[in-house]
Amino acid sequence: MHTTKIVEVGSLVEEFAAEYLMILFGQQVPPELKDICVVHDNHETAKNVIKTGDILTIGNQEYEIKEVGSEANHNFETLGHISIYFRTGENEVLPGAIVVEPQIFPEFAIGDTIRFGEPQ
Repeated sequence: MHTTKIVEVGSLVEEFAAEYLMILFGQQVPPELKDICVVHDNHETAKNVIKTGDILTIGNQEYEIKEVGSEANHNFETLGHISIYFRTGENEVLPGAIVVEPQIFPEFAIGDTIRFGEPQ
């Protein structure tokens, strides 16, 4: 299990709700990307924490991880970065992305927890 907290929400994040896309980035997010990212406290090492079939929890909403891109774990471990698609069957998963269900864009706020873990 891996847990982190949201520390900042970019001003343009809600505009991605219609696309069912959330861009998660660690605190070293480049300034030019900050407005489109949900920034989290990624001080704790996260090795291979994203697995198909596991549960992603954002705030109070739970999602099943359906697909994991080939670079998602590496990017999350090194940069705290992944793109999360809250929809399935659209296209092949991008290398740095994950796909989760259900198709519900999460509600979240600064201080909310993001958790990757096995189903309870």
